[in-house]
Amino acid sequence: MKIAIVGTGYVGLVTGTCFAEVGIDVTCIDINTAKIEGLNNGIMPIYEPGLEEMVRRNVEKGRLQFSTSLQDSLKDCEAVFIAVGTPPGEDGSADLKYVLAVATEVGRYMEDYLVVVTKSTVPVGTARKVDQAIKNALNERGTYVPYDVASNPEFLKEGAAIDDFLKPDRIVVGVESERAEEIMRRLYKPFLLNGHPIIFMDIPSAEMTKYAANAMLATKISFMNDIANLCEIMGANVNLVRKGIGSDTRIGQKFIYPGIGYGGSCFPKDVKALIKTAEENGYPMRVLQAVEEVNYSQKEVIYNKIKSHFGDLAGKKFAMWGLSFKPNTDDMREAPSLVIIDALLKEGAEVIAYDPVAMTEAKHHVGDTIKYARDAYEACIDADALLLITEWPEFRSPNFEVLAKLLKNKVIFDGRNIYESEQMSEMDFTYYAIGVKSRTTEEKALEV
Repeated sequence: MKIAIVGTGYVGLVTGTCFAEVGIDVTCIDINTAKIEGLNNGIMPIYEPGLEEMVRRNVEKGRLQFSTSLQDSLKDCEAVFIAVGTPPGEDGSADLKYVLAVATEVGRYMEDYLVVVTKSTVPVGTARKVDQAIKNALNERGTYVPYDVASNPEFLKEGAAIDDFLKPDRIVVGVESERAEEIMRRLYKPFLLNGHPIIFMDIPSAEMTKYAANAMLATKISFMNDIANLCEIMGANVNLVRKGIGSDTRIGQKFIYPGIGYGGSCFPKDVKALIKTAEENGYPMRVLQAVEEVNYSQKEVIYNKIKSHFGDLAGKKFAMWGLSFKPNTDDMREAPSLVIIDALLKEGAEVIAYDPVAMTEAKHHVGDTIKYARDAYEACIDADALLLITEWPEFRSPNFEVLAKLLKNKVIFDGRNIYESEQMSEMDFTYYAIGVKSRTTEEKALEV
């Protein structure tokens, strides 16, 4: 079986590589010549655990190729996946120009039956626009070629994308014909052998499923952050509250960890797009509007704690552990670190940061406005406080005795609640977490 994937970003590259891993002949296509040349030379455009080795293995076995020509790659294909970007416009709506440009190109060059699959996250109704773009291109050619449009949204978590694809919770496919369903079922058969479900539905429902899933997860995060802020005011401990509600099987433990807001390429963009889609159809998404507002303000929580503790921040130096929006990725899109860095720099503070993989990517966003350390401990030398922003595994059990000697002040602002407040108190650190009432050194002294 032969397929083409248009787009070698996060979704396209992971999708194409994982299909190749189960024996499918895959060509990944991108108009970015430098990116394709890099991939042909084993240079990855993104960081994802295990991806580089899998790409190299499948290229060597001849199952995975990279090209800049869609026309050359369509020959003998049974399906072509559109996996290009859908960046948010100024009004929050998803920009479909890249998706529709690919659809037009498919219509120009296709010679035999194809299933044209939207893999990009797209608003409900996009399949109709893709269908029309293909029809228009075929009409311009004055020819008829049979095809079907399908929707196959991705549910990949950055940092665990390969496992998510190879061992999916579910596979959602929107189709309108038995022929398209048969091809998609055959394509995904290797992933169904362990009982993973494939769910066929109409195309609008498949398109909506992706947005609804991300919106629900974003809602859980913002809800828990709202509860955390109230816990801090009322003197409750959100870590205990989380355990209490997470044991309810109707709620579960996932996505109820308090923190400094969600980021990345999916949740912020998809929540905005769903709000905009509803608005265009005369329906206000009141819950999601609140989710977005909470998330925006949550990214400022750590800065507000820093400002409250120190007052004047001019000349202060802060060590920042973590830059990416989550561990196991170098993705800086909508990362809370960017909001915090911007706020600190405006106050005249200095930031020296360390991240295991995201520092190169961070330079594309903040350049040399901050300093970058060679390791976590170097960042802390003479810093007025440590800011824990991304919960990378290597930050979970630091040597606190070393930290106490390196830091100018024994102050930690933990944006991910990975340390225990009791332990921090015993070691005489002033410790600020999310949703847990903090005790300053002066308050601890009064308790003695």
